[in-house]
Amino acid sequence: MVGDRVAKSGKPNGRRAPLWARLCSIFGCVLMVVSGGLLIGGQALIARYAGAVQQKSLFGDEPAGAAPRKVSDIKGPLNILLVGIDPRDAATAPLSDSIIVVHIPEGLKEAYLFSIPRDLLVEIPPFAKTGFAGGTSKINAAMSYGSSVGNGKHDVAQGFDLLAKTVSKLTGIQHFDAGAIINFGGFKKIVDAMGGVTMTIDQDVKSEHLQPDGKPRPRYPSCADNHCAHPYYGPQAQYKKGTFHLEGWQALDYVRQRYGLKNSDYDRQRHQQQFIKAMADQALSADVVTNPIKLDRVLRAAGQSLIFDGNGHNVVDWGLALHGIRSDSMTLIKLPGHSVFSGGSYRGEGLDPSAQEFFTSVSDGSIATFMVNHPEFINRTS
Repeated sequence: MVGDRVAKSGKPNGRRAPLWARLCSIFGCVLMVVSGGLLIGGQALIARYAGAVQQKSLFGDEPAGAAPRKVSDIKGPLNILLVGIDPRDAATAPLSDSIIVVHIPEGLKEAYLFSIPRDLLVEIPPFAKTGFAGGTSKINAAMSYGSSVGNGKHDVAQGFDLLAKTVSKLTGIQHFDAGAIINFGGFKKIVDAMGGVTMTIDQDVKSEHLQPDGKPRPRYPSCADNHCAHPYYGPQAQYKKGTFHLEGWQALDYVRQRYGLKNSDYDRQRHQQQFIKAMADQALSADVVTNPIKLDRVLRAAGQSLIFDGNGHNVVDWGLALHGIRSDSMTLIKLPGHSVFSGGSYRGEGLDPSAQEFFTSVSDGSIATFMVNHPEFINRTS
């Protein structure tokens, strides 16, 4: 059973979430605490939740003697790199399951969000910290190549650094103004703390990973090494087209699926973007913001789900800087791509040449004009 169906026109009650509150859900942070008078307010409360977010350097070592920056230093254009990972221990090399770039033009009044396919074949640059010599591989492996700290241990923050360098090489974006690593397991906790999330499912999907009751599907013993295309067997959770209220495990399971989808990972990217919007709307609904106990649970779960680097600014600084951006000025982008085969074997994904034109428009500030001329790049959310 998918979940509780709601009316097609049904949306969470309460104020329509501005983009910076949407970024709150992406960051897994607590920006709604400072949301336009919605909440109690007070510096102590803000500091409490901002401090719950783990802050690390994600873009390499800070320059020696760098002076602290002020909130007023957050000026457009801005580029933010967001990476989703599955929960892993320090002995396991991390892989980036989701890679999202948020571009905010000068003026901070609109934003563009695009996903990079996890199987995209790219040039990963050399990385001296791990001795990686560089080479062509799927982009989701960049974190792994950059994460080793010796003695069989791995640091996701260090791996993020190499991934950011790889994304820069791919897109031409020379500098990211902020970055975040989001734990997908934490997303489930956030949704559960909110009491579920209302989401529109745009196609019928079967789960590769879970049974209808949410328990893991059993794995074929011969596929323990993960080399099988479909290593699981038994009944599958199903998600039918329509608008439903989903539990945390259902929402997270739905947006992880790519097998059986017409456009595979490209459909999954769209579903993840839809999930981000649905989470933010639910987090800013009256059911959450007027319930102090539920709100506290949501904020605590959010703070525990994230590693954040704001280049000298905390998550509250970012919320204040982006308070003028509204949801109707956020554009979701789909990058055109295709599967790459060699000798009849699947090697990964490649982007169409027009994607490079899009990246250029991001770098030179002409993205609005590009989108007018290329409406096919707009990722419809329903």
